[in-house]
Amino acid sequence: MTSQAADEPETVVASRRSKLTPEREQEFFDAVLDQIRHCGYESVTMEGVAASTRCSKSTLYRQWKTKPQFVAAALRASRKVRFAGIDTGSLTEDLRQAARAAGDWSGKDTRLLQSLGHAVTDDRELAEALREALVHPEIAALQEMLERGVARGEVPAGHPALEYIPAMMFGVLRVRPVLCGQYADADYLAGFVEAVVLPALGLTRNPAEQADPDTRPPFTG
Repeated sequence: MTSQAADEPETVVASRRSKLTPEREQEFFDAVLDQIRHCGYESVTMEGVAASTRCSKSTLYRQWKTKPQFVAAALRASRKVRFAGIDTGSLTEDLRQAARAAGDWSGKDTRLLQSLGHAVTDDRELAEALREALVHPEIAALQEMLERGVARGEVPAGHPALEYIPAMMFGVLRVRPVLCGQYADADYLAGFVEAVVLPALGLTRNPAEQADPDTRPPFTG
C-alpha cells in the first residue's frame, strides 16, 4: 500500500491535463502536505489524497503522473519567504525578528522536513523542490540581511562568522527536536540569537540581559 508500485496508475492516462481552478489545485497541495506532516511520506498515497479531497484518483494522475511529482509541485506552490520584509536598519534587530519569524513556523516546516527526510535522498526532483520551497528563499533573505549589515559597517566584511550564520539558524531548527523532542519555537530561537548568533558576529546583546543575568530564561535543552 505504501510502496511506489501502489502509487502508480493502473492505466496510463494519455489525455491532456484537465483544467483546475487555482483554489482547487491548492486544496490538493494543502491536503498532500498536511498528510505528509501527520502520517509520513511513505504512508501517503494518491488514493488517500483523492479520498480526502473528494475527487477521483484519475484526476490527480492526469495532473501529476506520480506521487513524487505531485509532492514536488505542492512544495513549489507552498514557497513563502518568511524573512521577506525584515529590514529594520539594524542587523541586530533584523536577526531578532528573523528568529521570531522562524520560530512561528518552525513546527510546521520542521515536521515536513523530517517526514520527507528519506524520500528526498531517493528522488532528485523532490529534493530540489524541497530546497526551493523551504531552504533557498530563507537563506537568500538571511544573506541579504547580513550583507546590509556589512554595508552599514555593523560587521566587518570578511568576518569569519558570516558564512556560518545560515547554518546556525537552520541547524538549530532541525536539531532541537532530535535533542530534546521539542521544536525550536520563537522564544527558544530568540534566546539562541542573543546567546550565540549576535556574539559570534561581535554584535551587542540585549542590554537588559547583559546587566542582569538572572533575567535570562533558564536553560531547558
